[in-house]
Amino acid sequence: MTFPDFFDDAPVIRLRDPLAQLLGSATDGIMDYRYADAVRLTGHSCPTVAGAFLTARAALKALYPDTLPERGGISVRMPSPEAEGTTGVVAQVLTLLTGAATQGGFKGIGGRFARNGLLSFATCSGKNGGAVCFERLDTGAAVAVMVDAGKVPADASQRERLQAIMQNRATPEQLTEFAYFWQERVRRMLLEHADDPAMIRAIPLNDTVA
Repeated sequence: MTFPDFFDDAPVIRLRDPLAQLLGSATDGIMDYRYADAVRLTGHSCPTVAGAFLTARAALKALYPDTLPERGGISVRMPSPEAEGTTGVVAQVLTLLTGAATQGGFKGIGGRFARNGLLSFATCSGKNGGAVCFERLDTGAAVAVMVDAGKVPADASQRERLQAIMQNRATPEQLTEFAYFWQERVRRMLLEHADDPAMIRAIPLNDTVA
């Protein structure tokens, strides 16, 4: 499998999963998650998947400023119902990175390491409308993360190329250009704007977050 070269340069999310440590899945439970992992999960690379990856990264950085984030130690509240728009896709990526799952998720061992029930939908609202809410289970520290992919706009000619594709009249050149500029936007999000507050912000929800 060959991914675009920039996948290798995208931010890496390193965390510790105590369940993985217990079961010997990873040394000390430490694992690195890369953007390519999210692409493998969803089957495609797009601004939504990139935005979800960066959402998790921003939340984990804010909640664990001085230590490795703990996978399975965070609850995630989505702003919209699962079937609305791209909410379900974003949630899948967040489950991959945080371990937080719906009621069908892992139920734990002896009352520990449960991940089920840590992901919910249409439960992060109010003044943080459109944001995803994250909360540490151990400290109660919580943040809302907002992403505005519109701050990294698509190439001006993409609309014309997409119309040609939808109407089955796209030339080979248009298909090649569409794919290139599609991933170019993703590249810019991941490599040039991953820490850009104009595109992504983590907003503290209580005074336990600096």
